[in-house]
Amino acid sequence: MFLTRFRINPARRGARKLLSSPHAMHAAVRAAFATPEDHERDGARTLWRLDNPAPATVHLYIVSPGRPDLTHLVEQAGWPTTETWATREYAGMLDSLRAGQRWAFRLTANPTHSGRKTAESKETQRFAYLREEEQVAWLTSRVGRLGFVVATQQDGHPNLRLHHRQTHTFKRGMGTVTLGTVTYDGVLQVVDADAFRQALRRGIGHGKAYGCGLLTLAAANA
Repeated sequence: MFLTRFRINPARRGARKLLSSPHAMHAAVRAAFATPEDHERDGARTLWRLDNPAPATVHLYIVSPGRPDLTHLVEQAGWPTTETWATREYAGMLDSLRAGQRWAFRLTANPTHSGRKTAESKETQRFAYLREEEQVAWLTSRVGRLGFVVATQQDGHPNLRLHHRQTHTFKRGMGTVTLGTVTYDGVLQVVDADAFRQALRRGIGHGKAYGCGLLTLAAANA
C-alpha cells in the first residue's frame, strides 16, 4: 500500500475542470495506475480525497495498492517545472496499529440512508443525511464494526468537528449524479486493529469513487 500527496494548482484550467467534477477526478486518479491490480487488489482499493489546508491550497491524497504515476496530473493541474508529488510506503504504518492507540483523524464521507422515494415505490434508494446531528450519528453508529471509537471530550460529547458540508452535482455519462459530502475531523481510539486496518484499506461508506471514504491519521495531542 502507498500514500501519495499531490498539490493541485487551482489557477490552471485543467485543475478547475478536475476540481469541479468528482467524476473527472476519479478518471484522472484511475489513469495513474498501469494495471487494474495496482488500482485494486487483495481487499484493498484506491481511495482519494481533496483537502484545503490553506486558502488557495488544494492537496489530493491517494491511498492505493500500487504506486501511482501522476505525471499526467502534473502536466494538467500541477506545477510541471517546480513540483511533482510525494509517495511513501503505507504498509508500515498499517502494521504498527494496535488496540488502545489514539489518533487524530480526517474523513470525507457520504453519509446516507436507504428508503423509498414515495410510499408507492417498490425499490429503495440512498438519500443523503443533511442535518449535522444525523451526519454525526451516521459515523458514530458504525465505527464499532470498523475497529475504532470516536473519543469523547470532557463534556461527554464526541471529539468531532464537521466542516465542508456540501452537495455536489456533476455529469456522469448521459446522467447526473448528486452527492452529499461532509468532512469529519476528530480523535479516535483503536479498538480492533485488524478491523481498523481493513477500514483504512477499503474505505468507509459510499461514494468512494468520488473522493469519499479515505480516513487519514495524524498524531493526537496529549
